[in-house]
Amino acid sequence: MSKRICIPDHEYHERVARAAKMLRDRGLDAMLVMSTESDYANARYFSGFWPLFERAGVVIGAGGDAALLVGPESAVFGRDFGKLEKVFVLREFRESADPSYPELHADTFRDAFKAVGVSGENLRIGLGSYVECTLPVYEGLKDAFPKAEIVLCNDIMVDLRKIKSENELACIREGFRIIELATDEVIKNLTPGVTELQMVGIAERVIYENGAEYEGLPMYVFSEASTRHAISRPRYREIKKGDIVQLNLSAKIDGYSPSIGLPVIMGKLEGRRRELVEFCRQMHEWTCSRIKAGVIASDVAKEFYRLFCENGYQKNFVYGPCHGTGMIEVEAPWMETTSDYPLEENMTFQVDTFISGDTFGCRWEKGIAVKKDGCESYTDYLKKGIIELEF
Repeated sequence: MSKRICIPDHEYHERVARAAKMLRDRGLDAMLVMSTESDYANARYFSGFWPLFERAGVVIGAGGDAALLVGPESAVFGRDFGKLEKVFVLREFRESADPSYPELHADTFRDAFKAVGVSGENLRIGLGSYVECTLPVYEGLKDAFPKAEIVLCNDIMVDLRKIKSENELACIREGFRIIELATDEVIKNLTPGVTELQMVGIAERVIYENGAEYEGLPMYVFSEASTRHAISRPRYREIKKGDIVQLNLSAKIDGYSPSIGLPVIMGKLEGRRRELVEFCRQMHEWTCSRIKAGVIASDVAKEFYRLFCENGYQKNFVYGPCHGTGMIEVEAPWMETTSDYPLEENMTFQVDTFISGDTFGCRWEKGIAVKKDGCESYTDYLKKGIIELEF
């Protein structure tokens, strides 16, 4: 059996150390990051732990120590799966059913902070997961430290996660290897009469058989009208001859979650439908050609939007042209017309080119890493062009 591709334990400790230095530079005493089951990345980035039902967090002291915070039912789970030695069970990290756990002798925020070398009253506490932070956690933190200044510091997490290590890149590459296998198998089984959900089942089987720990995003297999949806879910709809079927398949490797997206045609694509799909593909390739270190992200996004407008597709524009990718398939930073940051080597993005028409839509999507003189593509699957099946 080949060695499993994953993040080595020492890298988690190196991440904590880098974060602690950034806290010291900001004059922060500690930082709290949060995770939910669906948006698990920040706590998992430091601890390797991914919560189920409940929430999880990591507190990092400016001195360089860290602890994992879990909900009442995850004490053993957190110690078995997590990479941090210190684990605390807090009632604030309970699940959304909001049980009281009257018999629980819970730990407190003060217990956890003291364990990482942080005590006192007039603290400056960084909140590194603003969107993921639940109200019980925020209120619990305020109650524990009523005199503390809570400082939003999401940008610390963006800075830490935006440049990928060689181990992270290896996880992403392995994800793409598996996604290609799943995409092959789904296309082989696409035939009139199958349902969108049946095709998702095939993709799920393939990714697990080939080493994925989970899907990297809820698998997309949409057909016809549903392809207009930028975000959606597959249904029991039977796929018919002549349909456009949108695939976006994914595989998670030790938390890293790339995906491949492309349309598959159940027959011949002609007329206006072909024009829209071809334009979307051309814009995808145009974006890839503009990516290299030193380029300002907003310059790419502004030109991308201008080309949509000039070609008569302004009303079909939803977003674009890229979003960051890593532990979450869609993560910061986005590449938008307001994004004034420069691209740096080993930043990873999904080149996600989506267009929504009146009766159908289309997405071409793949992962890339920024390099000095261009970008490294992690899949050649989209070079096959428009796939038209014969029946």
